[in-house]
Amino acid sequence: MLSVRTPRRRPWPVVLGLAAVLAVLAALLWRPVAGGDSSPAGEVTMSTGVISGVYARYGQLLSGQLARDAPDLDLTLSPSAGSVQNIERLVSGEADFAIATADSLAAYQAAGGEGADRLRACARLYDDYMQLVVREDSPVLRTADLAGLRVGVGQDDSGVQLVTRSLLTAAGLDMDTDIEAVREGINAMPTMLEARDIDAFFWSGGLPTAAVERLADRMEIRLVPLGDLLPALAAQGEQAAHYRAAAMPPDAYPGIAGTDTVDTIAVANLLVTTDGMDDALAEQITESVINGRDRIGQEVHAAQRVDLRTAIYTEPLPLHPGAAAYYRSAKT
Repeated sequence: MLSVRTPRRRPWPVVLGLAAVLAVLAALLWRPVAGGDSSPAGEVTMSTGVISGVYARYGQLLSGQLARDAPDLDLTLSPSAGSVQNIERLVSGEADFAIATADSLAAYQAAGGEGADRLRACARLYDDYMQLVVREDSPVLRTADLAGLRVGVGQDDSGVQLVTRSLLTAAGLDMDTDIEAVREGINAMPTMLEARDIDAFFWSGGLPTAAVERLADRMEIRLVPLGDLLPALAAQGEQAAHYRAAAMPPDAYPGIAGTDTVDTIAVANLLVTTDGMDDALAEQITESVINGRDRIGQEVHAAQRVDLRTAIYTEPLPLHPGAAAYYRSAKT
């Protein structure tokens, strides 16, 4: 059974002391109930992302897989601004599971975010690719050319905005003073670019991102290379350790005419919970991630890369014991 509820925001990186109380209450109130086939049953919440983004679609498809694997488990999907808000929800007890990028998790840990030591991972899912999108006739050829322009930087509390700030800094730009930062998400930025309300936008998502595909069908756009920023990124602290060089292939967006391979930056997405999560439930969720790879990958193409060999690499978080139990059993 799938339901969606409206997100709420909390300040970050400091989460109020009430968060710890809520987390404890959530752990006490949630109880797995054995179904007829001994699979977990009960109600759990997963915080995803903006409604038109890849996180939200992944959550919907994972919910479908869970309906097959554990029909007595009721998963509620909660839209959010993205990784940063998802982390807040986990430590506050508002969500049981969430998707978050490795760099946002590292940044939360480095900032001493409340409950950071309680975060655990179930699986490495797929990589997000940073995408800087401009109109085809734009004079922007590199990130530094954004100076003075109106740039979509992602919503507040999103992982997109976190990495965008880092990329701009690596290019010698201050997000707060050197550009006109437009704090919107992927649900709004393509339309704004089409209407010339912004000059460019950053997005971090799996390939392809449907909103960018649809934009390419409506108008001529171009992807600006970002790979040259990697050396400068490396000097920015712990979160930068989770960025890697990547290449978007020409067929990532067939609608973008004349596209060559575009050098960019990638970061891993993790399925995250806390140390208070029931082992059997964490094991079931992890199993469904692996079981659903092919089905989910038909729509979220990057998810095709999820497998037992890569899913266990969840830095900067340790594996949840339930997830670790699944991986051990799957290898026997």
